[in-house]
Amino acid sequence: MTPASPLVLSPDAVASAGYDESLGSSGGTHPSWASLQSSLARLGPEEMSARAEGCRRLLSDHGVTCFVPRDGGGTDEPWQLDLLPLLLSADEWSEIEAGLKQRARLLALILDDLYGFQRLVRDGFVPAPLVFANPAFLRPCQGLAMPGKVRLHSYAADLARTADGRWRVIADRTQAPTGLGFALENRSTLSRVLPEAVRQLQPRALSDVLRRHRENLRRFAPEAPENPVIALLTPGPRHEAYFEHAYLARLLGLTLVEGDDLTVRDRRVFIKTLDGLRAVDVIVRRVNDAYCDPLELRGDSLLGVPGLLEVTRAGCVAVANSLGSGLLESPAFLPLLPALCRHLLQEELLLPSIDTWWCGQGAEQAHVRDHLDSLVLRPAFGGSGPVWRTQELAAGHRALLAEDLRLRPHEFVGQAEILPSRTPCWSASGGDSRPVTWRAIVLHDGYDFQVVPGGLARVLEAGTLATGHLPLSGLSKDVWVLPDRAATLPPIQVFTAPQPALERAPSDLPSRTADNFFWLGRYTERLEQLARVLRYFIRHLSEEPGASGHGRLESLGRALARPGLLPDTVVAEADRPPLAAVVSQLVFAEGHTAGVRDLLGRIHLAAFSVRDRLSADTWRILNRLEPEARPGAGNLPLLQAGATLQTLLLNLSALAGLETENMPRGHGWLFLDLGRRLERGLFLSQLLEAVMRSGPDLERLLEPALEISDSVMTHRRRYFAEPRLAGVLEVLVHDASNPRAL
Repeated sequence: MTPASPLVLSPDAVASAGYDESLGSSGGTHPSWASLQSSLARLGPEEMSARAEGCRRLLSDHGVTCFVPRDGGGTDEPWQLDLLPLLLSADEWSEIEAGLKQRARLLALILDDLYGFQRLVRDGFVPAPLVFANPAFLRPCQGLAMPGKVRLHSYAADLARTADGRWRVIADRTQAPTGLGFALENRSTLSRVLPEAVRQLQPRALSDVLRRHRENLRRFAPEAPENPVIALLTPGPRHEAYFEHAYLARLLGLTLVEGDDLTVRDRRVFIKTLDGLRAVDVIVRRVNDAYCDPLELRGDSLLGVPGLLEVTRAGCVAVANSLGSGLLESPAFLPLLPALCRHLLQEELLLPSIDTWWCGQGAEQAHVRDHLDSLVLRPAFGGSGPVWRTQELAAGHRALLAEDLRLRPHEFVGQAEILPSRTPCWSASGGDSRPVTWRAIVLHDGYDFQVVPGGLARVLEAGTLATGHLPLSGLSKDVWVLPDRAATLPPIQVFTAPQPALERAPSDLPSRTADNFFWLGRYTERLEQLARVLRYFIRHLSEEPGASGHGRLESLGRALARPGLLPDTVVAEADRPPLAAVVSQLVFAEGHTAGVRDLLGRIHLAAFSVRDRLSADTWRILNRLEPEARPGAGNLPLLQAGATLQTLLLNLSALAGLETENMPRGHGWLFLDLGRRLERGLFLSQLLEAVMRSGPDLERLLEPALEISDSVMTHRRRYFAEPRLAGVLEVLVHDASNPRAL
């Protein structure tokens, strides 16, 4: 088994290496950074700290997260955004933009050939093993129909600036590139947090290219219907970029689907909606191509659609990016691009790649062997594999790696070590300078490739080398492309998309989404009922010892434990903890299957699965639920638990109000409301049954039943007397005017 090694250099190497983004050619502060500094200096440290907290709060309210896999599962980590953007001048942007456009055209031509006539292989420009020994080359995709003759609709390049000041491509992303949604969210957040800096520096807007992208997807439909159905295929909530998938689906008006939401019938792809099957014209995939069709590609895939390749081959659905496009993500293609550019475009490659040697060729393999101590070794196939710095390996591991290189040279590439440029980062303790890489995003607008003026920058730990795989988690930066003040701006050209006929679209709610709405309704109602029960216990546990309320609590605990509304631990016995401790555990304890935290996790998962159909205000309330169940230090447990439950109930009431007043009465709302009503009816039925079966405790449990059901005032105004069974049943069962009644 090949060993892994960290990619962090020594402090001595860090101190003497790298390019500083904030410095100009003369060694002083770069004019762009000087302008930003002057804008932020007027705010002062305290105000900057407040802006940083506002940035964090905005991202939290918007639910911007990144799923980080861990052993046995994973967690949604909060998205982190630095207050200081990465600045690019107009001059260097024009060079980068031209280089990225050229590179996208080149990669599209290479894909066309390798999945077409393969002249590049026959003529020796691309070594055959680089294609046919590459697991990313999907043979069933050979000769696939290409509606619109466009294989590459979106492309991303990971770039790092080297010590000589040049930007170099460290990886090409042709599969299902991530970054656009996060970049848009970063720009939206910084524009609200630092409006002064945005007004002063005037970075180019990101939306100009995006508005054309949606229209291009419409034109991509094979049969060119007036209102094509466009679906965004996602692996699901456990993908690291699921937030972006939901964000883009909502922004572009696409239907967010998973593999189980789609089916193939008569060489057409359909969404399984509540109104029946609905044909899909275009699929924007965020699932790796090998997993898209378990029938012809990876048979163990649970993410794809059986038969999708057959439909694509028949030209009845368009897939963006095309199936098989992940082939060019192999770093072994990087050293071939200059010659391929001269051959296919008759141009020199404008944007250089990181120095790379594919070991499947004799001279290149010898070079890598001779310079192992100064190179990093990477798998040639599979972009997220390990990266080795051989000088940091133990002798045994180094020998093992050398043997693997000898036996399977075509599976390795050697690459030059690159320390990315450093850029200022904001921190409360003062300025900091850290390495940064940048993902640039290129979209096809139906005619040519257009580069989004900005992108997503990732901040690395000090001394970290730039490699081909950069995780989404960690600190991010917005990328600002500054305008050329001296240039004369061209007249604004308003892009007007053709207006389709105005008609009401049929329901596109997948059955899976309806199921998630149903369980979201059930879990939120279940949490509210649990919070009301626990709040009742906390209120009366605070009474003096010996008060009548304590006896009522014991009776209520026994009654609710019988049908399983509360765990058995609430029933006082000699070998069990005190009731106050049990109640506190139900509010705060992790992993308690009957507790508040467990239900919050279920709510979060169900809501995350339908987040593309929830409004920003609804999501903001959902995000405020979970932090309320985190205990702080030094507070009395019951006092804090009571305050937590009270805030939780207020937020749940706000959520219910938004659902009632703001949510369209479509199928999603119907299933959400159905889940709520069903859960409330089940709870109330079990509560009343528990009270009526309590024998001698029946009379003393009528008042708790009214309070838990939020019907005390209704009963008092109607009967002006102590609760009696007939009156309680009238209020909680028969009263049609009481929204809490059965």
